Amino acid sequence: MKEYNQQTGPSKLLKGAAVLSLAAIVTKLLGTLQKIPLQNIGGDGVFGIYNTVYPFYTILLMLATAGFPTAISKFVAERHAVGQEAGKREVLRMATIVMAILGVACSFLMYFGAPFLSRLIGSSQLIPALRSSAPALLFIPLSAAMRGYFQGLQDMMPTAVSQVIEQAVRVAVMIVLLVYLGGIGSSDDMIAGGALAGSAAGGVAGLIVMLMYWRRYSRGESKIQMVTVSPAEKYPKSTRETSLDKGERGWGLLRSMLRYAIPICLASLAVPLISLVDTFTLPRLLRGSGGEIGAMIEVGIYNRGIPLVQLVTMIATSLSVLFIPALAELKMRSDLEGIRRQSSVALRWFWLIGLASSIGLAMLAEPINVMLYGDVAGSGTMAWVAWTAAPGALVTVTAALLQGLGYVRAPALHLLTAAVLKLVLNMLLVPQLGPDGAAIAGIVAYAVAAALNLALLLRRAGIALRVRDALLRPAVAALALAAALALLRFATASLPHTRLAAVAESLLGVLLGAAVFAAAVLRTRLLSEAELSALPRVGPKLLSALRRLGLLR
Repeated sequence: MKEYNQQTGPSKLLKGAAVLSLAAIVTKLLGTLQKIPLQNIGGDGVFGIYNTVYPFYTILLMLATAGFPTAISKFVAERHAVGQEAGKREVLRMATIVMAILGVACSFLMYFGAPFLSRLIGSSQLIPALRSSAPALLFIPLSAAMRGYFQGLQDMMPTAVSQVIEQAVRVAVMIVLLVYLGGIGSSDDMIAGGALAGSAAGGVAGLIVMLMYWRRYSRGESKIQMVTVSPAEKYPKSTRETSLDKGERGWGLLRSMLRYAIPICLASLAVPLISLVDTFTLPRLLRGSGGEIGAMIEVGIYNRGIPLVQLVTMIATSLSVLFIPALAELKMRSDLEGIRRQSSVALRWFWLIGLASSIGLAMLAEPINVMLYGDVAGSGTMAWVAWTAAPGALVTVTAALLQGLGYVRAPALHLLTAAVLKLVLNMLLVPQLGPDGAAIAGIVAYAVAAALNLALLLRRAGIALRVRDALLRPAVAALALAAALALLRFATASLPHTRLAAVAESLLGVLLGAAVFAAAVLRTRLLSEAELSALPRVGPKLLSALRRLGLLR
């Protein structure tokens, strides 16, 4: 086996960030796209049960894992820097104990509490799925602890490899069980349970990968060593002894880790709360005359558009990572003008990406629905869901910019506010409008979160938005995009309504829409050459490419 790369410093940090970013993109892409074969094989009933249970499973998973890997990496890095090998092992030992206890507790809650949770949500169809997802909580927290340890050593490869393998195994097992259970005529609730059982298989695979890395590391075959400055030279003996004698061992160490991890954990819980609102409200509100099975089918139809919006959010999240270190560096240099410039460019880019995505997905909802899911059921709801992409992209970028400026808690509080608003609006709109009401509630909730983030960012970064650049020019580009797609839909109206025709119309619409919108953005000078070149790392190359294509003078 090859040894780990021993170099440290900025080059290794950049390489590690690139590895983690690539792994995050792959895992998110697999997690999002797996919902399409899930619906195609299992149907809307299975799709609805799965999407009702999965947010609750995600919340419990975050309770067991969010925050602690970050805390572990911090405490391990501190001890690694001063050569405290025993201290590093103590951090991992205490963290593993806590993660194991949390994992067992959450697993027991999911399995033995499944009947109570299903009654709370309002559907007995959820019991097999809740119980099938429980075993995953025994394994994933242990993997998270070990990932945090290696991240503290600035070695991101174990985390990246284990995450990708975990997600790939989860999706593969899910599809195999879907085909098998569907083939033997199992009920929707049992098929959904089989789909969620893939999470346990993925958890086991991820843990096995981490144990393999740990075995290599503990044997000394690939132990990371600091090459730049030795601990003895970098820190005097008195400093090392003081840090060893702080009493941060055992329960003292655990208390310090908890104080660091709990705020991060609570902040991360804000993200899936909006989905959790749908979990606890839609099955009961949509039950109507169709009963529990009918409600799950409607929930499944409502969730058809969610993976498409999640793809937009995934792209926005991956791109927003570029701005966090750039803003942090500008803040350290007290470069207020640089902060305003970078923030303005980021806001404009993500607003345009989100706006174009919402218009495109909304206008192409019907052919995309047929292409991905085989029929037109819920196309209107999918069009409504598409409009969450624009505020969702703004929420993502404003949260990243605020984090780069040091405001970590505010975006989480704003998402909590949005979740409460989503709950209230669901209760008011879903009984009257059905799944469309839930989609409209989502639009409003994300718009409020985006507005709160934006207001804080404009105030803290000293940015003054101009109506012409924020609304009028984007409106011109949006109208050009809408007109092009409207002409395409009119021209293809006479084509046979087959899945193949829907694929052709959808792909052509995406290409045509992207070209028209990009041309409109450049012609209206929504983005100047200076703003394009200000994009971190990718700006100069993009500017050069546009000049070669003749799109910029």
